[in-house]
Amino acid sequence: MGHSPPRTNAKGLAAMMRTLSLVAGALIAIAACKSSSNEVVVYTSVDQVFSEPVFRAFERESGVRVRAVFDTEETKSTGVLNRLIAEADRPQADVFWSGDPVRPFLLIKRNLVEPYISPNASGLAEGLRAADGTWTGFAARARVLLVNKNKVGKEDLPKSIRDLANPRWKGQTTIANPLFGTTTMHVAALFAAWGDDATKHFMTDLKANDVRIASSNGEVKRLVVAGEVAFGLTDIDDANEAIKDGAPVEVVYPDQDGLGTLVMPTTVVLMRGGPHTANGKKLVDHLLSADVERQMAESAAHMPLRADVPTPATVRRVGDIRAMKTDYAKVADEIERIQPWLRAWSGL
Repeated sequence: MGHSPPRTNAKGLAAMMRTLSLVAGALIAIAACKSSSNEVVVYTSVDQVFSEPVFRAFERESGVRVRAVFDTEETKSTGVLNRLIAEADRPQADVFWSGDPVRPFLLIKRNLVEPYISPNASGLAEGLRAADGTWTGFAARARVLLVNKNKVGKEDLPKSIRDLANPRWKGQTTIANPLFGTTTMHVAALFAAWGDDATKHFMTDLKANDVRIASSNGEVKRLVVAGEVAFGLTDIDDANEAIKDGAPVEVVYPDQDGLGTLVMPTTVVLMRGGPHTANGKKLVDHLLSADVERQMAESAAHMPLRADVPTPATVRRVGDIRAMKTDYAKVADEIERIQPWLRAWSGL
């Protein structure tokens, strides 16, 4: 007579199922870790058209997959910054590549940045990086006046940002919304340099002069190129696009006989508690390489902060212009302080 197979009672079956479930869960977790360990998450306010090729080059060289979160043109710098702050308790990003040198200070103040001194930072200007490795600047932009040559003769070219408020050009000048992006930084830098009274007076004069408030620096470029205004304040990368397109425009580096032109290095920070810190450091190293500065000079007219990086003839070097003396940490404080006043100025 044959023997019947042993029976498994309900409790034993339940225990077996729990064990199998735990093993399956562990295997899934291990597989997930393996699939995600070879990637890096970066948030950036640098225009996607310029930053994405840099990320693709890093992927080819390192074998590490880049998951990038880009800012919108209208909320430039503010969108991803607010997201990083909102995710403070559960960090999702490993690296923040900022289009300006000020927003990282808002993260540093909240203890959201992990200090990291990259070996590639040694060739960069000491005044444009933190000694403790909390932030490192490279590939700088300038704030410039973009002028439509069909509307402004050579002898009438504006020389200063104060010309935006000159009654001669009433209704013929434009700036991007000062609540966002590099325009916010520029206004805050003026508060730091001129003080409250002088800066508020200038901003009031702008409004009285019917300055046109554009949605973005890219929109400033469009308005100037189309001849809807005579000139506007924008970033050098936007101005360079107009030049490349053959538009009838000229670039003026403002206040070369006084305050100086505002220079803004892009800035990279390593986020504290990111999910892929080791790969984050690799990406930081790549961004701070001389080759990336060269690439940014060629594609986006960014000024290298290394003297030996070759640049196109149309790209000025930082040492070739009078740069505005700027304490970026102080400007970061000013940005937060003046927000209520700027919202009122903007009618919000």
